[in-house]
Amino acid sequence: MSKQRKNILILILFLLLVSLISAYIIEYILKQEPCKLCIYQRFPYFASILLLLNILLLKKYIKQCLLILSLVSLCGSAIAFYHFGIEQGFFNESLVCETKNFDQNLSKEEVLKQLKENTISCKNVTFRVFGLSLATINTIFSFILFYIFLRLFKNYEVDR
Repeated sequence: MSKQRKNILILILFLLLVSLISAYIIEYILKQEPCKLCIYQRFPYFASILLLLNILLLKKYIKQCLLILSLVSLCGSAIAFYHFGIEQGFFNESLVCETKNFDQNLSKEEVLKQLKENTISCKNVTFRVFGLSLATINTIFSFILFYIFLRLFKNYEVDR
């Protein structure tokens, strides 16, 4: 792998780490509770970090990892776009966003316990950066990552 491609991957790894660290700072230090979709949007970042570490440190299955990275980023972009769509009212909140389960099999105590829980709606934006919700930023960032990883995958044999 060329030095330029390696530097691109190191930069992406750094940006992914900064993004995750920022999410945890916003959650635990700034006390902004994430909704379920906010939490789900972190999973592609974790997977991408592991795959990038494999490419950079172990140097095994690089081409396959680049393909998986592009697919993971596309999935992350889809989750983030769905979240953005809920925030903007394009989509209705689904069962993914709801935490309550009012099944008839629940006891009265379990229903009361679930009602007391502080549930965070996926459509309420509580934190913005430059006027954009984190879901909006994540949609754009994840799609850019998809494009970069796909290009790296397609050009892998050329770079060797």
